[in-house]
Amino acid sequence: MITFVATPIGNLKDITLRALEELRAADVIFCEDTRHTVKLLSAYDIKKPLLACHKFNEREAAEKMLALSREGKRVAVVSDAGMPVISDPGNCVCRALKEAGEPYTVLPGASAFVCALVLSAFPADRFVFLGFLPEKKAERRELLTRCSKLRETLVFHCAPQDLDDYVHTMSEILGNRRACAVREITKIHEESREFFLADGYTGERRGEFVLLVEGAKEEAPLCALSPRDHVKAYMEMGMEKKEALKQAAKDRGVSKSDLYRETLDL
Repeated sequence: MITFVATPIGNLKDITLRALEELRAADVIFCEDTRHTVKLLSAYDIKKPLLACHKFNEREAAEKMLALSREGKRVAVVSDAGMPVISDPGNCVCRALKEAGEPYTVLPGASAFVCALVLSAFPADRFVFLGFLPEKKAERRELLTRCSKLRETLVFHCAPQDLDDYVHTMSEILGNRRACAVREITKIHEESREFFLADGYTGERRGEFVLLVEGAKEEAPLCALSPRDHVKAYMEMGMEKKEALKQAAKDRGVSKSDLYRETLDL
């Protein structure tokens, strides 16, 4: 039997009773980084053979799991933290097991982005989880452009060294939206910091981040007009040009200076 086991995302006490039972019963444990997993096992006095299953050897690891399972061995699969497969290795393994007709199961547990949704207080009834953005800038921009009209909260995983680049690119493509950076979840220095994309993130950069961005607002009907006609329409309603520029800029998610150049003749 093969079981995917969720592990703590920070505080080792967040391990579930079922997870401990499964890890103790396993004949072998496949893990993302043996050095990381051995710390968790040592905390609960568990000693088991550890084999690697990371993004560079998933197909090979899946073949080993399949062979062990068919020999009657009990196999557990973990990642460094949280739920295997979710922004972590394991998806190729699941697909290989499905194709081979080999049964497997999963034990629920900690998940960073779910905790971050609660800590952010952003709308969580509907959200879109996008994990880590692509490494290539062109692919990153293309993905954000495709998501720019979604009204649901957007949720990303982000390494600290990529945070400024993520925020800058999001500001360019999504506009100046509210965002929230959540880090060190379940740890001593847990923090949830809200900011606007255009202002950038000014907080501490230690630890892995979950970055949340508010969804797109319902577009005002006047946004279908050209920028010039948008401002003109408000002026025809009786607004002074300054107020018309301010309102049109708010509708379109741009700065007043961007619209000013389009309305010099008004």
